This record gives sequence, structure tokens and C-alpha cells, in this order.
Amino acid sequence: QVQLVESGGGLVQPGGSLGLSCAASGSIFRINTMGWFRQAPGKQRELVAAITSGGSTNYADSVKGRFTISRDNAKNTVYMQMNSLKPEDTAVYYCNAGISSNSDYYPRNYWGQGTQVTVSS
Repeated sequence: QVQLVESGGGLVQPGGSLGLSCAASGSIFRINTMGWFRQAPGKQRELVAAITSGGSTNYADSVKGRFTISRDNAKNTVYMQMNSLKPEDTAVYYCNAGISSNSDYYPRNYWGQGTQVTVSS
């Protein structure tokens, strides 16, 4: 099974910043939309941001203006810069290779291992 390798995450105070990265295989990265999901304990996993192979982006309303997703084709890596973090951003964050159509995102079974982001004073 294809593995996506994540890095980043950690503990940060409210208002702080963190950057996440996710490296994928070249074949997967080339043809797929990449997305970042997050899941808090007891809550449903939700899509935070996505970027198509062509560079189009979508964001959840809760993170617009604060999070930025990007991709580096030369490095087969997708990034998410998270600024102005809030306690409600606390969750495990997962990257995913999926398919997008209009505003809909369909995750495929290619997931990163998850990285914990905790926003607390």
C-alpha cells in the first residue's frame, strides 16, 4: 500500500503557527488531488484544505485566511501552513491523496500516519 509520510505538528500557543508537510510517491502525487484532514477525539474526520494537481485550492470556512495549502511538484510534497492557530484547531491532522470534482473531495485509501496539533496555553 502506498505510504504518505507526514512531518510537523506539535504544541503551540494560541495565535502561533505550525507548518505541516506530506511526501508522496511520484505516481500518486502526479495525478491526485491532495487534501489535509483533521480529527478531534469523538468527532468526525473533516476536510480542512485540498489542492488539485493543477493548483486549485479549497478550504474549510473555519480555516480560511489562516491556513494555506501548497504543493511542490519537484519534491512530491504537499504543505499546509497554519497561522493564527486557535484551540479549536487541536486535532490529529492527516494528509490524503484523493479525487476532487467541483467542491467535492473523495478520499482514496492513501493516508499519512497522522500528526498531532495541540493549540493550548
